[in-house]
This record gives sequence, C-alpha cells and structure tokens, in this order.
Amino acid sequence: MLVSQVMDSTFSEEVLNHNRPVLVDFWAPWCGPCRMVAPVVDEIAHEYSDSIKVVKINTDENPSTATEYGIRSIPTLMIFKNGGRVDTVIGAVPKSTLASTLNKYLDKDK
Repeated sequence: MLVSQVMDSTFSEEVLNHNRPVLVDFWAPWCGPCRMVAPVVDEIAHEYSDSIKVVKINTDENPSTATEYGIRSIPTLMIFKNGGRVDTVIGAVPKSTLASTLNKYLDKDK
C-alpha cells in the first residue's frame, strides 16, 4: 500500500523527519468530499512514488495534529518538505491541480 495512515504520535517521525516531500491528506470517515478525493490521492501516490511520500491522517482520531496545523475543513491536503509545511490545498480538487502544486516542490535534478 502506497498511502499509509499516520497518527498524532507518529506524525513527526513519518512526516516532519522524512527526507522527501510528504503529501498529507487530512480526512475523516464521515466526509463525503474526502471519499471523492481519495482515489486522486491514491493515483498521485502511485505516480509520484519515486519522489514523494503520501500519508493520510484521520482528524477525528488525531485532533492534536489537525489543531496544530489549523485544519478547519476537510479534505485538506498539505505538502511538507524539510520538516515544514510548504503548501496547502483545501477541498476535493482535480488531480491536475494537486499535481501542479506538488511539482513546485519536487527536485527536478533527480
């Protein structure tokens, strides 16, 4: 499975300390738009598997991380690089939008 689940307790290790850019999908089971964007996130994870890590975090089960990053609506997709948040995409966006946002943070020389 290319998209792993992270929790409040593993967020720092899995996301902030990771050596590649990380796309984090903040979601909840009851969220309809989250279910709509899930296949897009899975496709991105597959297509970009050589250059990014993709994880999901359930905001109902992990409120501390959601609060820390000011998550007010879901789905919220955040891109982290070198231990910090570099971009945020809110809502169920088309794959093209997510891909173009991600491409800004990928190292082109690899």
